[in-house]
Amino acid sequence: MSVALQRRQARKEADEALSRLQEMAREQAERIAPYAAQAKEAAALRLQQARGWTAPRLQTAAQRVEDTVAPRVAELLNTAAQKVDPTPPATSRRKLPRALVYVGIGAVGLAAVYGVLRLRRAAQDAEWQANLESAREQVRHTREQLAAKARQARERLRSGATASAEGASPDAAPEGSVELNGRVTQ
Repeated sequence: MSVALQRRQARKEADEALSRLQEMAREQAERIAPYAAQAKEAAALRLQQARGWTAPRLQTAAQRVEDTVAPRVAELLNTAAQKVDPTPPATSRRKLPRALVYVGIGAVGLAAVYGVLRLRRAAQDAEWQANLESAREQVRHTREQLAAKARQARERLRSGATASAEGASPDAAPEGSVELNGRVTQ
C-alpha cells in the first residue's frame, strides 16, 4: 500500500470515527437535555438566592468601611498631600492669638454687664427719688395738718382762758375743752 492510500484510509477512518462520536454526542445531548434545563433553572434560582443574601451584607460592609476606614484613609491622603505640596499655604491675614480673642470677648462681656448694672442702679435711683419725694410730700402735708391743729388748739385755749378770766374760777376748765394732742376732756 502506498502512503497516499494509507493516508486516505486513515482520514476515512478518522471521519467515520468522528461522525460516530458526533452521533453519539447528539443522542446523549437529547437524553441529558431535560436534566440540563432543570439544572439551569435550579442554578438560576440558587444564584438569585445568593445575590439576595449577599446584597444586604455588601451594603452593610460598605457602610462600615465608609464610616470607619474611609475617614482614616482620607485623613492620611490629606496629610500626605500637605507634606508633598511644595508651596506652603498662603495666609491672607495674620491671625490673632486665641488668648487675645478671649480677653476681648471677656472685656465686651464685662462692659455689657457693667452697663446693665448701671441701668438697673439708675432705675432704682429714680424709684428711690420718687419714693423720697412722696415721703417728703407726706411729711409736709402732716406738718401742715399738725400746725393747723396746733393753731386751733391755741385759739381754743386763748378763747377759753379769756372766758374763764371773765367769770369762771381759775381751776375749772371749760366743759368739752381740747388738749394740745387733740383729745377732748370733760
